[in-house]
Amino acid sequence: MSFLVDKQSLDDLNVFGRHGRDSIYTLFCHTHSREGATLLEEMFRYPLSSAEEINNRTATIRFFQRLEIDFPYPGYLFDAVDFYLGNTDARTKLAAENDTLNRKFRSAIGAENEYEQIHKGLTSLIEIINLSKEFIRKVRAIPGHECYKTDIEQFETIFREANIGWTERETGKKRLSYAKTAEYDKILRYDENAAMRKLLHLIAYLDIYISVGKIAKKQSFVFAQAVDGEDNMLDIKGVYHPYVPNAVSNDLFIDKNSNLVFLTGANMAGKSTFMKSLGIAVFLAHVGFPIPAKSMTFSVQDGLFTTINLADNLNLGYSHFYTEVMRVKKVAYEVAKDKKFFVIFDELFRGTNVKDAYDATVAISAAFSKRSKSTFVISTHIIEAGEALQEQCENIQCIFLPTEMRGDTPVYTYTIQPGITADRHGMVIIQNEKIMDILNG
Repeated sequence: MSFLVDKQSLDDLNVFGRHGRDSIYTLFCHTHSREGATLLEEMFRYPLSSAEEINNRTATIRFFQRLEIDFPYPGYLFDAVDFYLGNTDARTKLAAENDTLNRKFRSAIGAENEYEQIHKGLTSLIEIINLSKEFIRKVRAIPGHECYKTDIEQFETIFREANIGWTERETGKKRLSYAKTAEYDKILRYDENAAMRKLLHLIAYLDIYISVGKIAKKQSFVFAQAVDGEDNMLDIKGVYHPYVPNAVSNDLFIDKNSNLVFLTGANMAGKSTFMKSLGIAVFLAHVGFPIPAKSMTFSVQDGLFTTINLADNLNLGYSHFYTEVMRVKKVAYEVAKDKKFFVIFDELFRGTNVKDAYDATVAISAAFSKRSKSTFVISTHIIEAGEALQEQCENIQCIFLPTEMRGDTPVYTYTIQPGITADRHGMVIIQNEKIMDILNG
């Protein structure tokens, strides 16, 4: 079963770039092949849900990061090969008897485009095969390659079982005779087409592992450690948002005794950014990718739900509040299945009046707190709700982002502290902007 993450959560965390800024996908997408980019997107759409799979992918990326090697294939080879293997029309099949004087003349004057495309695709694929054989021989001899063992064995199965033992005889040759082209083309484009596509698939994964390892080093990201088990746990140190310049990092520890995290803070104190940072780290950790933090150990979850940038659903005639209610209902339905979800709600019930928002926040948060397998991070401006929940819930962890006043100017530290904020500086900001002076003119 795969890790569940819905479109709202992907949009909230800007995984694929909905909000016009650089996305998390863009941050990691530096592959050399189109299939590598496609597989990377697939990894993001279907994160992993077992500690073994996550830790093995993490170990594989780490392995290639430690080797500090470049992707061993020139990128230009893949465009020619993709077109070549995709063109299996029988009418383009070459035959030795077609090597006529007329064809040779047309080839000499550069008029035989279809043949030249086939020849280019064929020689490019031969080069890819030979580079793969050489690369796998080298990797198998490197200590610590066991994390990549499954892929190595799949490469070697192709080398052994596909009819490609002859390719090394053609190493470095840019031009093949028509007879050889026809012979090799039949083998690779038709007889062994499936095996060649499998080879390119394995290379695309290698492309991802090498490129992500380089990104981890460049960005100083770290690899999270996944653990299985029923107990809910997240121990993250130094988490920050990868796109915030000079971002302030924070630590957070959550277990079954503190799985309801209640976050307060003034406007602009950094609540939304912190929640996005946390969500991105949890998401990337389940993909098996490096994260923007100093360290992270976590219990594997069944899914991630965030509600940070929730828009009105005008097409259905929903108000913002009703959209919030429907979102909470969807999350409640999934959580009630007694699975493990990581849930983030930023400003729960902001679309209604203060009294209803207070009552609903307390009631829903208290109900969520009883689902001890899941983790809930809930922010609000209504600090009284936190005080009420502290009386009702033993497993609540209250944290806040403080505001320091320097004269009439609020200053934000963006550093989490335990407790509930007492900051109420909304009117100070309004006064500093002299809005009343403008209106009273």
